[in-house]
Amino acid sequence: MQGKILIVDAIATNRIVLKVKLKKAFYGVEQAASMAEALSSCRAEVPDLVIAALSLPDGGAAELCMALKNNPLTEHVPIIAIGCQAEPEERMTTLEAGVHDVLHQPVDETLLLGRVRSLIRAHNAAAEWQMREDTCRALGLAEPATGFEEQAHCVLVSEDKPLLQSYALQLRPVLRAKLTLASAAALMQQVAEEKVPDVFVLVLPEDVTAAMEHLRVISTLRAAAKARHTGVIVLQKVPNPALGANALDLGADDLMTDGFDPAELALRIKAVIRRKRMGEQLRATVRTGLQAAVFDPLTGLYNRRYAMPHLGRIAAHARSTGRSFAVMAADLDHFKRINDIYGHASGDAVLVEVGHRLRRALRSTDMVARIGGEEFMVIMPGTTLPEAQKAALRICQDISSTPFVVPGSHAPITVTVSIGMSIGSSEDPGDVDPEEEGRALLDQADRALYAAKGRGRNQVKLGRPAA
Repeated sequence: MQGKILIVDAIATNRIVLKVKLKKAFYGVEQAASMAEALSSCRAEVPDLVIAALSLPDGGAAELCMALKNNPLTEHVPIIAIGCQAEPEERMTTLEAGVHDVLHQPVDETLLLGRVRSLIRAHNAAAEWQMREDTCRALGLAEPATGFEEQAHCVLVSEDKPLLQSYALQLRPVLRAKLTLASAAALMQQVAEEKVPDVFVLVLPEDVTAAMEHLRVISTLRAAAKARHTGVIVLQKVPNPALGANALDLGADDLMTDGFDPAELALRIKAVIRRKRMGEQLRATVRTGLQAAVFDPLTGLYNRRYAMPHLGRIAAHARSTGRSFAVMAADLDHFKRINDIYGHASGDAVLVEVGHRLRRALRSTDMVARIGGEEFMVIMPGTTLPEAQKAALRICQDISSTPFVVPGSHAPITVTVSIGMSIGSSEDPGDVDPEEEGRALLDQADRALYAAKGRGRNQVKLGRPAA
C-alpha cells in the first residue's frame, strides 16, 4: 500500500469512482460522507492525504481543512478539493484555507494520480523530518526559531522575456518578495554559482516538445546540493494533464494548470516558501541534534561518544597502512581547586582555553576530545613514539607556560596538565577487534596518567600493556 487516502464526498457515486481509481494505483482508501465523519475518521487513523468535495452537507473543503489544521495530529495532512468549475472567489478562499489544489470535475486520472503521488511523497518526507525534530526537541536539542526572516527571492523562468515582464508587473502588488527574471540557461548558471533563490516559477511554453525540454530543469535542480530544497512551481499556459503529472513526478512542489493568475500564483509562492522554511527549520534542529551528539557543547571538541568509535577506526587504519598511532589521556591538575576558589564560570573558561591550546599544539589530522570533566583524549594517527612524546611535552609546555585569564580572578592563574600515553602498534593483533584494541590503549594511557599524577603532575608518562 502506497499510502492511506480519505475520500470525503456526500455523493456515493463520486466516492466509488474515485476509490476505484486510487485502488488501481495501490492506495488504501477510507470514505466519509460529511465533514463530521471525516474528522471522526481522522481521529481514529490519520491519513496521508484527504480528497474532499468542494461542498459538503455540513461545510466544505475549506472548513474541513481549517478543522484539520486546528488538530496537532492532522495539521500537516495535505488536502485536495474536487468540484465543479469553482468561481474564482471560492477557489481562492479554498486555497487560502490551506487546501493544496482545487481540481475540476471530471478529474483527469493522470493529473490526479500525479498530484496524489507528489503530495504523499512530500508529506512522508516532512513527517520523517518532523519525527527526527521531535526526538531532538525531547532531548532538549531543538534549534531556536529565528526571530527575523529575510525577504524571499522568487525567480520567474521562461524564454519569453516580455511575458515574464508582464507577469512580474502583475505579481509585485500582491507578493512581498524579490522578483527576478531568467531564462533556463541563466537559471542553470545561477545554480552553478550557488546563487539559489527560495522558489523558481517555471513557465512552460505551449509547444509540448519545448515544454518537455524545460522540465529537465527540475531534474537538474533536484540533483544540485544547494538547490535540492528550493521550491519549484510549474505554470502551464494551456492545460496538459500528462505534462503536469510529469512535472510533479520530476519533483515540482506545485502546479498551476489553468494559466497565469497573479493572486493565485502569489498565494502558491507564499505557501511553497512557508513549507520550504519550515523544512529548513526542521533540518536545522536535526543538524543541531546531530552536532550535540558528537560535540562537547562547552569546548566545541568532540565528545566521548564520537571519540571511542573514531579510536577504533584509527586502530583499523593503522593495520592497513602499517603505521603506528598514539593515544593520550590528559587531565588538568588540581582543577577542583579552580572551581572551588574562583567559581565554575572560571573553571569553564579554563576548559575552553585548554581546548584552544590543545588544537593549536596538534596537527589538523589529530583528534582532540573532551571525555570527562577535566579529562581530554588525543588521538594521533601515523605517529611514532618519539613524535608523540614531543607532542605531549609541547602540550604540557603550552598549557603551563602562559597563565589563564579567567573571570573571578584579579590575576591570571597557572594551570598544568598531566598526560598518560600509549602507542598503538601497526602489527595485526589477530582476532582482536579494532574498537576493543582502542579501549585497551585508552585504559593503558589512563594508567599512565595516574602514574604521572603520582609522580608530581605536569609531566608525561608512557603506559605499558597490562600484564
